[in-house]
Amino acid sequence: MTTAVTEAPAAVTLSGVSKVYGRGGTAVRALDQVSLAAAPGEFTCLIGASGCGKSTLLSLVAGLDQPTSGEIKVGGRVALMFQEPALFPWLSAAANIELALRARGVGRAERKSRAAELLDVVHLSGFGGKRPHELSGGMRQRVALARALAQEADVLLMDEPFGALDAMTRDLLHDELDRVCAGRNLTVLFVTHNVREAVRLGDRVVLLSSRPGRVIAEYPVPIQRPRRIDATAVAELAGTITDRLREEVSRHGK
Repeated sequence: MTTAVTEAPAAVTLSGVSKVYGRGGTAVRALDQVSLAAAPGEFTCLIGASGCGKSTLLSLVAGLDQPTSGEIKVGGRVALMFQEPALFPWLSAAANIELALRARGVGRAERKSRAAELLDVVHLSGFGGKRPHELSGGMRQRVALARALAQEADVLLMDEPFGALDAMTRDLLHDELDRVCAGRNLTVLFVTHNVREAVRLGDRVVLLSSRPGRVIAEYPVPIQRPRRIDATAVAELAGTITDRLREEVSRHGK
């Protein structure tokens, strides 16, 4: 007797997605016929030259904008995390997290206990009463991550969340993100300009062409976790991807 194996549906699917801004001779095609699928629990990193449409793609998946053509399907709730923490400066770290819980209709008492739990998840226990200006850049990004997790999202969209941080803080937050994702079945789409960061974090790295953005290459990352950004295997795969990216940038420049 043969048992049929049914594959789980993709958490995020883009089918022939294009995005054009403006009309006529001044129109700008940001994305062109992008097709991409992310499996449940998969960590997918998107890289490409500046202006290739990476952030546009995340905005479309988040529902902040609509594609000009094509179809996007997302299974479950979506949370978006930006390069800047975008915390309310007059609220404490805990209160910023509680806002996301309040939007979901969580009661006051449960909001407070849940915010405390999430601060513990991102190793910020004891800092719930601090306001953003009293926290370091890395700590503010941890609060932003906790706020994203408070939304109980199935899909987490991250737009260069560590780009403004120093190398050591970024490396520590890579470890934190690994730990958090390991405990949840989160599907992550992560935009970065840092190829090594993409290989360090991702299950797969997707390379977009220069504008208009198209998927031109995909690189599975078979390197066992935990990974270090300075590991030889990470550096070698990052070098291969960087060479392909340079070819694309040179082609576009010509």
